[in-house]
This record gives sequence, C-alpha cells and structure tokens, in this order.
Amino acid sequence: MNIGILSKRKTMMAKKLKDCLQNKGYTVSIYTLENLIINETLLNNDLFILKSKSLIFLYAGFFLEANNIPVIPKPQLSFLQKNRIQSHFLMKRIGLITPDIFLGTADTFKNQLDLKDFPFILKPIMGSGSKGIRIIRSYKDLTSENNSILYLERYIEGIHYNVYFIDNEICTLIKPPLSDEHVDMKKIETPDDIRDVIKKWKDYFNGDLLFGHLDIVREEASNKLYVVDPGSFPEFTNWKCKISPVESICNLIINKYEKLHKNQNNI
Repeated sequence: MNIGILSKRKTMMAKKLKDCLQNKGYTVSIYTLENLIINETLLNNDLFILKSKSLIFLYAGFFLEANNIPVIPKPQLSFLQKNRIQSHFLMKRIGLITPDIFLGTADTFKNQLDLKDFPFILKPIMGSGSKGIRIIRSYKDLTSENNSILYLERYIEGIHYNVYFIDNEICTLIKPPLSDEHVDMKKIETPDDIRDVIKKWKDYFNGDLLFGHLDIVREEASNKLYVVDPGSFPEFTNWKCKISPVESICNLIINKYEKLHKNQNNI
C-alpha cells in the first residue's frame, strides 16, 4: 500500500510516522510545500495522513476525498479545529464550556469594551496552539492592520492543562499559561471531569477522532473546566503515558483505513 503524509516538514512526527509505517512494509511519501502539487499524481496513493492543518494541505485533503482517496484525520474534522470560530460554537453545541469570545475591529473594541472585562486573549481566527497568541491587558494592546477583524477570548484565571488522547488512553499535563506543547510539563493523574470532557468531545465525532488534544483551563473561582483550544494532530512532545504514541497512532490509522476499505468494497 502507498501512503502519503501531508505535512509542513519532513522531520519530527511526520518522520516518525514514515519510519513506523515503512517498518510495517508500506511505501510512504511525505508531501510538504516543496513537493506538493494538487493534481492527479496524488491519486497514486491509497491513503493519506493529514498531519498539518495549513490551508494548502486541507485543500489537498478535500481534493483527495473528492477522488475517493481516504484521508485520516478527515479534512473537515481538521478544518473545524483550525477555525477558532467554528470550533468555539461546535464545542458549545456539544455541551462543553468555552470562554466568551468577541469579534470586531480594534476601533470597535476600544469604543465598546468595558475596562472591567480585561484581560483578553488575542488569537488568530485560523490557527491552533500558541502561535500568534498574546494577552490583551488594556486598550493600548489592541492594534490591527487595515482595521481587520480581531478574535478576542476572555482570559480564564486558573490551572492550564494540556490533555492528549490516543484512542482510550488519556495523558494529562499541567502547563504554563499560553505556552505551546513543547515546553516542559508535569504529568498528573487524569481527573474524572477531564475524562468526561474528552469523552464528550470524542463521542461527537462518532469514531472519526482517533487522537488529538484539548487545551483546558480549570477556573480558579468556580472550578469549572473551560476548553480553550482543540488540536487534531499534535506532536505529542510531552506524552508521558505507557503506550508508544507513534506506534499507536500508526496502528489506529491503518485499522481505520482497513475498515473504510472493507465498507467501500461491500457497497
């Protein structure tokens, strides 16, 4: 079987996946911006792994699905987690608690936001993780080019968690606020209410969400859990649980492909 990996880089998790799958006897190619052309040549592969949520790779995923090539995770699932507006309202629909959000221009916010509402978190509308995120403590921090639309989120004071999940295995870590997944984190036993949040999130996708992570904050004042960011394919840099993340992810992807292929043949 020929497998393609859509990734921003050929190193880190993408390389680990490639090595793992090649050791299982598969032919694997990594497609980055340097060698990706969205055309019929991609159809020489039997399966694609969507490692990156950058738009060019999402577009490739949609093209492949339109040509009946399985893509794991599904492009639409990854897009929902990349677009913060869509993921915010999706999580609310599922029944998860999320911080209040505000959309508008810098000038509008300066005219209408109340001083008592600060601080906020400024996030890119399209993105995930900590890239492009900064804290907004006053009107002076609100700037935008060409009066573009800004996405603000109410800052939640409390304990920040990075919660990985691979199939039914959950790895919960305490992390510094606003940090990415690569900083050093302390592993803790997963509390029952965090397990409930992960179950709600996974159940919504009806078996299509094989792995991922959620950034969660336990509010100091109320003890409530706020989901502040989802991630469809983290690097699992801080995975500190028993199973091997790369081996487990490869097995889950291959098993999912085999089920899809079997169902397709039975139609």
